This record gives sequence, structure tokens and C-alpha cells, in this order.
Amino acid sequence: MAPKSPVYNIISVPIEKIIPNTYNPNAVAPPEMKLLYDSIKEDGYTMPIVCYYVKSQDIYVIVDGFHRYQVMLDYPDIREREGGMLPVSVIDKSLDNRMASTIRHNRARGSHNVDLMSNIVKELHEIGRSDAWISKHLGMDRDEILRLKQITGLAALFKDVKFGEAWRPVEDELYKSEHASGCIEASDEDKRIAKEASEDPL
Repeated sequence: MAPKSPVYNIISVPIEKIIPNTYNPNAVAPPEMKLLYDSIKEDGYTMPIVCYYVKSQDIYVIVDGFHRYQVMLDYPDIREREGGMLPVSVIDKSLDNRMASTIRHNRARGSHNVDLMSNIVKELHEIGRSDAWISKHLGMDRDEILRLKQITGLAALFKDVKFGEAWRPVEDELYKSEHASGCIEASDEDKRIAKEASEDPL
């Protein structure tokens, strides 16, 4: 019978006993780190940190989950709420195998599938969500949203061009981009629907 997966034996470890490894090639940009913080703030820690336990020093070396660990270091509200404890899944492997595990964890997550993300943006627009709403809740900037909408090839998705006063300086560029891509101007009814969606407080 195969051994039970480490995830079934999560333990709570003081953050002071956890240290990063020296070989993780994965980097997360500031917007994604802020989104990770927002996720942990709203949903709590839903995934453990994967670590190797060094018994002689009584420390846990991170194999995967450095950024979830970093959030607790950087945000006192998270640290206080969690009592300075992180959920840890322990694996017992040699250094080379731990390095391989780190890479596997990173590559398994991969990057967002562009087609899937463009479909998500399309579906959100179809239920009335504005670009500003998508930007806020999905952590996307306006250029990323525009690129994803262009992939769909549906002119109707370009009806929602108002991001409020904060977005106004770049609205002209969006219009230029839309016309350059051959998009059809939305009807008055479409504009009315888009305006109501953009005013949605959610």
C-alpha cells in the first residue's frame, strides 16, 4: 500500500522556525503578491507550506510556499490573526530531491491559460461585470483585460470603456486601440447596459 500523502498530516508551526530555501527560482511580481495577500486575508490559508524538517536544528526549510510565508512576514494583520503559526506539510527528501520538488510545484502551477482567461473575461462581461470590477477582483490591469478581450474577437466586449475618473487619462488610448482593431461601436442600448454595470458597487 502506498504511503499516505503528506497533506493528510498538516501541522501548525511557529513562523520563527520556518526559513526559506536558497534555490527557489520562482518570483512573484508586486501586484500578484498583493493579490495573494488579499486572498489570504479574505479566505485564510487554504494551502499549507511544504517544508523539510531539519531535526538537528529544529527548523523547517521551505520547499514550496515561500510567498505564502512572505505574506505573514510582511503583513502584521495576517500574522496576528494566525497567531504567528503557519500550516505545514512535511516531506522527508534529500536536498536534490527537495530542489526537484520545488521546481515541480512551480511548474505544475504554470501560468494562466490565455484562452481560458479570455473566456472568463467574456463570461463576466456577459453577466454585466465592468472592466473596473474585473480589474479589482481578478487583479488585472486594463492592458491585460484589453488583450484578453481582443483574443475573443467579439466587438461587444469593448463596450465597457469607462473606468471612472481614475482611469480617464488612458481612455483615449483604449478608444484608439479599439478602432485600430476594427471593433464596431456599441449601440446606445449596449452603452446604457455597460454604464449600469460599471456603476455596480460590487
